[in-house]
Amino acid sequence: MPSRPHTPAVHRVVADVTERIRERSRQTRRDYLSRIQHAAAERGGRLTRADLGCSNLAHAVAACGGSDRAAMSGESAVSLGIVTSYNDMLSAHAPFEHYPQQVKDTARGLGAVARVAGGVPAMCDGITQGRDGMELSLFSRDVIAMSTAIALSHDVFDGALMLGVCDKIVPGLVAGALAFGHLPVAMVAAGPMSSGLPNAEKASVRRAHAAGEVGREELLAAETASYHSPGTCTFYGTANSNQLLMDVMGLHLPGAAFVSPDDPLREALTAEATRRVAEIAGSDQSYGIGHVVDEKVVVNGVVALLATGGSTNHTMHLVAMAAAAGVQLTWEDFDDLSRVVPLCARMYPNGTADVNHFHAAGGTPFLVGTLLDAGLLHEDVLTLAGPGLDRYRRMPALEDGALTWREPAAASTDLDVLRPASDPSAPDGGLRVLSGSLGHAVIKVSAVAAEHRLIEAPVRVFTDQVGFLTAFSRRELDRDVVVVIRDQGPSANGMPELHALTPSLGVLQKRGFQVALVTDGRMSGASGAIPAAIHVTPEAVHGGPIARLRDGDVVRLDADRGTLDVLVAEQEWEGREPVTTAGGETFGTGRELFAGLRHLVGRADQGAHVFGAVDTVTSPAHHLQESAS
Repeated sequence: MPSRPHTPAVHRVVADVTERIRERSRQTRRDYLSRIQHAAAERGGRLTRADLGCSNLAHAVAACGGSDRAAMSGESAVSLGIVTSYNDMLSAHAPFEHYPQQVKDTARGLGAVARVAGGVPAMCDGITQGRDGMELSLFSRDVIAMSTAIALSHDVFDGALMLGVCDKIVPGLVAGALAFGHLPVAMVAAGPMSSGLPNAEKASVRRAHAAGEVGREELLAAETASYHSPGTCTFYGTANSNQLLMDVMGLHLPGAAFVSPDDPLREALTAEATRRVAEIAGSDQSYGIGHVVDEKVVVNGVVALLATGGSTNHTMHLVAMAAAAGVQLTWEDFDDLSRVVPLCARMYPNGTADVNHFHAAGGTPFLVGTLLDAGLLHEDVLTLAGPGLDRYRRMPALEDGALTWREPAAASTDLDVLRPASDPSAPDGGLRVLSGSLGHAVIKVSAVAAEHRLIEAPVRVFTDQVGFLTAFSRRELDRDVVVVIRDQGPSANGMPELHALTPSLGVLQKRGFQVALVTDGRMSGASGAIPAAIHVTPEAVHGGPIARLRDGDVVRLDADRGTLDVLVAEQEWEGREPVTTAGGETFGTGRELFAGLRHLVGRADQGAHVFGAVDTVTSPAHHLQESAS
């Protein structure tokens, strides 16, 4: 175990938010721990399959060959399940093709047995943007969680490895694994592709295409130069936010997030993850993922997200993952933490660098170290690597072919990308909760200039992206405008991301207009320089205030004060009937199969999930006041 430097006391606001979450979650967390302790007690210290009847066990080992058959038929070999999101049409998941065999070989060398327990779907929001398939995207997270549960339901595994990377895949795998919280689990990454066309150039070509200045051929060439090889896309969207969070939350091995797929270090990390899970599973002090993911680890995840300007999707995904562990996280917790957590990293869309530049500058090990030194992370947590987050200050490396971890870096090697918490890029995390007469929303302002954070303008209401893009092409929006896209919430149509809006909104802003977006849909933080009030709750289909808006109403969005209001006389506003077009076309591209999920899904500010341990989370009325450490 590495020697631990002195860790300062935890910042008062971080400590207070953590205690608030603990108190709010007291019963649900107790119930969750009771369930996983019961599952562990049923084993009585034995391997899981020891309770199987002979016929059950025969089915469980029928596909095994050689030494694996003998090991599984005995009572001493650890059995590991592999849950994989591999497919070979998506760059991020294609590298997983050979991981199962490597995991099996490593396990066999340890006297353990590893097998593919099941596969989970992995879809790409980049492909489905603006198309009907995007309406399945958010729900795929819950399908993945349920698929993970099915994979592990055979009850023959003593630990598991989760192979996944992208947007909904990692939160789904974590939630599914938490249903088997007594089992030790490693999240296993694949890493980012090498850097392609610089992000600033890609964004410039997208805006030029939206303005009609370049054609499809030039746009396609730019996109292909950006997304060009196996690995995750290199911008800091939801996929790479996932990977960073898995590092800081201790569900990866230290520093594993951003090692590229073709680096020999990647193979060594996968082997070590296998060894570590087998070691924990075979230990007298075995602990499961449900013991790792507690209130402190959830807060650490929020802090890491804020310190790096990560994806706004995690205002739902972190809430859902926490709920799966019996922890009740609210948007107000994000908001209070955001006011004291400085922005330490700038990656596109909050800067021009990509995750490869971030990793080269010091990556998650430097980030963990500087946040610990500032008292902004809980050090006293349980992780895959063992007790204590100090382990995650170190960067993995190969020395003479062997995996090791280097001592913490003293400084970032590129201050334009990664800075210490004592001298950050911005004083706060750039995420705000908005509330007012239009409901509850979140906004990401880390890339929004100060002069664009207060918008007061007439609205133009649309019910899909196509209507907006048509109006934009006709130059009907060449004015100060608050663009409203409603009927895009989880119950309406699965809450698709609305990335197709971003280039055109950017063009309007560059033409000198004051522009904002208000929607009950998602943007994933890709709104960039445009102030965007997203995830508006209640959504329009549930009669939320956004359903009462009419063209010409004046809306005031104040990101700094955290308000979102319509400036319409109260009597007129209260007398209006909500208008919604949701519930129209719900067939095609498999959308009809998800009608039940649209009916059952919870509110966006409660994680927009159907499986969690928490039925209702009420946001606390009182926010912590901003304070110095």
